[in-house]
Amino acid sequence: MGNTVVIKCGGSVLDELSPAFFASVKTMREQGMNVVIVHGGGPEIGRMLKKLAVPSEFVNGLRKTTKDVLAVVEMVLSGQVNKQLVAMLTQRGLPAVGVSGVDGGLLEAEPIDLNQLGYVGRVKTVRSRLLRTMLEAGYIPVISPLGIDQSGQTYNINADTAAGAVAAAIGASQLAFVTNVPGILQDGALVEEATAEMVEQLLEAGVITGGMIPKVKAALSALSDALPEVVIVSGKTPFYEQGTWHGTTIRKENEVGVYSS
Repeated sequence: MGNTVVIKCGGSVLDELSPAFFASVKTMREQGMNVVIVHGGGPEIGRMLKKLAVPSEFVNGLRKTTKDVLAVVEMVLSGQVNKQLVAMLTQRGLPAVGVSGVDGGLLEAEPIDLNQLGYVGRVKTVRSRLLRTMLEAGYIPVISPLGIDQSGQTYNINADTAAGAVAAAIGASQLAFVTNVPGILQDGALVEEATAEMVEQLLEAGVITGGMIPKVKAALSALSDALPEVVIVSGKTPFYEQGTWHGTTIRKENEVGVYSS
């Protein structure tokens, strides 16, 4: 489905999505594009764990997911956050259907390291038939990043990597990571275009820091011959207008220059 865009919305930006975000999605649909949204929910999960006094810790940047933590993760991601985002889209005339990666075995998962991380998984297979059915019916699938293995065990999956796996599986033409900043910033200026090699250099130089690090690493891992570019955009301003993306475009090849504005 080469006219499909996969949009990943981070949990930290969901409460800050502006009317411009939904206008951009509407523009894509009006131009004949299919849209799939994968969302996170880290801040909401953290708040609920604290409220319920469920112990939680991070190992190598990933939330260690015990059975108790997993129950909260599933409740927040597939319940609260997923339905909130579906309602926001529906309110603006964008027909959306919320699904978990567990539904229909959409995201078949396997554990990364049961001893160290508990029920944290990686995507083994994306069963894209369910997504294609929804897209062909005119809906926007909104996916919470949970997966399931063949024994029926549920896993917590990093939303960035889940979005990359979905984009690859359905042959998306673009993968967009929506954040609360315009894109990669260098000395306060937006880096509009960069190659994978240049992004690696910015990481090594410490220009890319904090929450942007997992975003760009997920973007780099998603690049392939089938998906030669990804884009990092802001959910606070229009990120797609008249066929143009506003943000940082990361390309696989080495022929691009870097332009700042």
